[in-house]
Parts: sequence; C-alpha cells; structure tokens
Amino acid sequence: MRLLGRHRLVLVCLGFGLALFVWQLGSNGLVDETPPLFAASARAMAETGDWLTPRVNGLPRYDKPPLIYWLMGLGYLLPGQPQWDPLGTWAACLPSALATIAVMLTLALTLERWPQPSSPDSSVRVVALTAALAFALSPLNLLWGRMAVSDALFSGLLSISLLLFWRAQAGRQATATPGVWRGWWHGWLLLGLAVLAKGPVALVLGPLTLLLFALLQGDLALQLRGLRAGLGLALSVAVAVPWYAAELVVEGRPYLDSFFGYHNLQRFSMVVNHHLQPWWFFGPILVAASLPVTPLLLLGLVRALRRPPATPAASLARFAACWLLVVLGFFTLAATKLPSYWIPATPAAAVLIATTAALRPGRLVWGLTLALAALLAGTLLSAPLWFAVVSDPELPGLAQRILSSGLLIHAGVWLALAALLPLLVSAGGRLLALQLPLVGFALLALLPLWSLGDSLRGAPVRQMAAAVLQHRQPQEPLAMVGVLKPSLHYYSRQVVLYEGHQARNLANLAERLRLEHRRGQRPSSSASQPTLLLVIDQHTAALPHWLGLAPQLLQRSGIYQLWRLQRDALERRAEGLSRSGVSPDWQQPRPERY
Repeated sequence: MRLLGRHRLVLVCLGFGLALFVWQLGSNGLVDETPPLFAASARAMAETGDWLTPRVNGLPRYDKPPLIYWLMGLGYLLPGQPQWDPLGTWAACLPSALATIAVMLTLALTLERWPQPSSPDSSVRVVALTAALAFALSPLNLLWGRMAVSDALFSGLLSISLLLFWRAQAGRQATATPGVWRGWWHGWLLLGLAVLAKGPVALVLGPLTLLLFALLQGDLALQLRGLRAGLGLALSVAVAVPWYAAELVVEGRPYLDSFFGYHNLQRFSMVVNHHLQPWWFFGPILVAASLPVTPLLLLGLVRALRRPPATPAASLARFAACWLLVVLGFFTLAATKLPSYWIPATPAAAVLIATTAALRPGRLVWGLTLALAALLAGTLLSAPLWFAVVSDPELPGLAQRILSSGLLIHAGVWLALAALLPLLVSAGGRLLALQLPLVGFALLALLPLWSLGDSLRGAPVRQMAAAVLQHRQPQEPLAMVGVLKPSLHYYSRQVVLYEGHQARNLANLAERLRLEHRRGQRPSSSASQPTLLLVIDQHTAALPHWLGLAPQLLQRSGIYQLWRLQRDALERRAEGLSRSGVSPDWQQPRPERY
C-alpha cells in the first residue's frame, strides 16, 4: 500500500509539473533578450557538430558552461524539429521545464520517505505534495521554469544534490567503510553537473550549506566523514573539469578572461551590466518569491533555527533554513544582483512553507497569508482603475490590450478563491486548498497573459526576421540599432550587427561594416556591398543622426521598421559626426558583446 501511495504521489506531482511547465511550451516565441542567445548557441552546436564552444551570432559565447547548451541542442537534433517546433521554444525551454519538474518530484519523495513533525490531521502525502507545489508556484519558478536560460537547470541540479546530501545523513545507513553513509556520492555527482550548468558558484553554495548545517547540528566531524567531503569535492571537480580544461586549451586567454574573470569574479566583486541593487535587495525578493504564503516561510525559518530536531531524520526544515540563509548571504555579498539569483533558494523555501503549514502555524500566520492572497486578488480585480497608467515604449497599446482581454480579472478571481477556500477546510488541508486555485491562476491567467505579451513584444521581431529573409540580397549585411533584440539573429539565422541609439553607434556601424570580421560576416566596402538592411525602432529613427539618410522602407511591424540603406549615405553621415568629435568605440573590450 505504501508503494502504491508513492506511485500515486509521483503521478500527481508529475501531472501538475507537466501542466505548469510543459503544456503550451512551444506555442510562444523566445523571450528577449537573453534566451535567444542560449537557443541560438545550442542550435549552432546541433547544426555544426561543434559541441565544445558555444557560439552565437558569429562569436564565441563564454558566459556559461555547456550543459544547458548540450541539453537544448539534443532537442534541436530531433527529427523534423523545424516542422513540429517552428519557433524553437520547445527544444530551448524543455531543459528548464524538466529540471523544475525533477525538483518537484525530489521534494515530494523526500518528504514522503522521511515525514517531518506535523499535526495529527496532516497527511504525509499531502505535506509532500504541498512542498512540491510551493516550489512550483513560486512566481520565480513559474517564469524561469519555462525560459531558455541556465538558471532553472542550475537550481535543479544544485537543489537535488543538496536534498541527496540530506537524505544520506537522514538515513545514516553505513557502507562497508566505517563512518561513511550509503549514497554519499550521489550528491557530489550532481554538484559536479551543476558546475557544468552555471559555474564554480555551485562549489560554494553546496559545501557552505553543508558546513552551516553541520555546525548548527554540532556534528561537523561526523558530517564530513559520513559524506566523505574531500573525496566528494574531488568527484565533483572530476565531473566538471574535462570540459573546462578542453575549452581553455582550445580558446585560451579570451575564455579565461571572459568566463572566470568577468562572468564569475567581476560579477561577484563589482557591478556589471548595470545590475546595481542595494544590499537589502534579496529581502524583498525573498518576500515576493513566496507570495502569498510568505508568512508561513518566515515562521518556518524562525522555528527551524530555534528548535533543534529530535533526530537526524527530522532535521529537513533546519537543513532548508541553512540552505536558504547561505543563498541569501552569498548573493547579498555579491555586487551584481539579479532576481534569478534567488531561484536556488526556492526549494528550501518550499520545504519550510509545507512543514510549517503541517504544524498548525496559528490563526495569526494563516490570517496574514490569506490577507496577502486577498490583497493580491483585490489589486488585480481593481485593474481597470489603475492599469491604464502602465506603459512601455516597446509595447504600444499594452495596457489597453490586457484590460480588454479580461485576463487580469480572471487572475483576480483565482486569487480570491485562493484566499477563500482555505476557510472551508480543516487545518491539515489549508495549504493545498490555497494552492489549487493558484494552479488555475497559472494555467488560465498567467499563460494567456504570457501569450498576449509575446504577440505584442515578440511577434513584431519575428515578422522583421521573416522580412529580412524575404528582402535580403546575397551577402547583404544586416544590422539592428536602437532597441536590440537577439531574437532577430535567432529567427533570421543571419549575423546581425547590433548597435545602440546614440550618434557614436552610427559611427560604430559604418566602421564595423568596413573592418569587423566574425564567422558569417566579412568586412566589405560600400563599392563591393553598396547597401545594408537595417532594423530600427521608431524612436531611434526619429533621432537627428538617423534623419535624412533617404532609406528605402521595406516593412513595418510594431515599433520596428526594415530599411534598405545606401552604405555611402551612412558613411557620409559617420564622417560628419567624426568632424564634430564623435568617434567609434566598437573595438574597445565589451564582455557582453553578441
């Protein structure tokens, strides 16, 4: 009967995971700006057979290790992929979706195998299911679990490795080696894969979590011996180091400076790419990432740190608290801060939420939780009164389209149900009663809103890419200025020279056409290539340095225009800017160049 119940738990969790993260996965385009860079690199690997160095738009892409590209690339290798996945989003986003579902299943099976202290009316399998849903329904995971980036994969591998470490110490079944726990190496193996997913940060977050937990438990020596920390770290390094070594041999100093220097050390020690945030940035992120059940999370965090567990098998909440605090502390110290850095903490938050709800948190905490759900519902239901002020120059008509769709009202109704249904059930089922309407919110409101946003933001770029393929002459250069969308390269499959909206960017473009060399793009003169195709947004087109160039307008879509521009007109304008003191700077180092 226990085995049958476990199978049912797996099937239910799998059903929720597939609905939340795989259903309609390929129906929308890739979200600019970063996912198309991942997807284009992975597709290039599949098409060229070069599985060592990710490349995009004719340049190496050193910012992430290859595991995410390898998994995406496998999707692009499937027979007939261009026909059944024409936008490429299924192949590109599936690794994120599967990693998120894998965490759901691991959370559920861990709590089912090792039930934590709970109230008498709390079903073990309900607690396990609510932990999986608490993770899946985090606003961060609802978004990043369907995106073609490495965050969900990295978080999944790191999280499952940490849960496997805890399971090894919870069971404490000895192997033939005295003091060593059975299954000690499983977590280290996945930790090595996490290093291949995003980088050395996995070797910081994982061991720091284990260290903090061992110190709180007062059994540091036992934990180190049981998990064979030295040999385990060596195993993790052995899994990851072959690719790093091969890439260093082939690419040399540029790879070393970009990946380790810029994308790891500089991101931690200084602000890069304008991601400056205050030191307390992850406090609000912690709150927002668990809405509306944040009060349960905060109470669970306090309880886990204050109450020592009776046995190692009852210590999951304390382990989760250490896990969450390590992520919070490490990324608070980092100079560069992004909301996605919090994703590795969301499984720990889910454990704390589910185990706290199972322990009868009290009327005050439940009251605050339901009040937050009601507040969110009221905000959405009153959207006709305030949403019209929302504007985005890239999305003209956004507010009116969303309001006329009625989707915000639908979303508000689902959140109102989340606030009301827990009042009608017993204490042991309240969290699940709150979560089920949130599943409806995600499937029937959030996903349609995502599709609506794609029709306004992504579809015009795809139409520009189609127009490029229709109008482009052989060897004619292609550029995009102003609003920069890597998806133009992804969908057109052409090398695109990207420049911003300032006068210096016009000078850069004129000089790059004459001098820059990258795969798929050779330098040319205006005599040999007299025209170029230029995708430009309407705001940039109205700037003084872009006026008066007499372009041929080939197509409009959304805020974008496709021009055919005479190169000599561009060069004359660049010469005029040079006389006024505007000089090109494109040859200066740009770590984020694509």
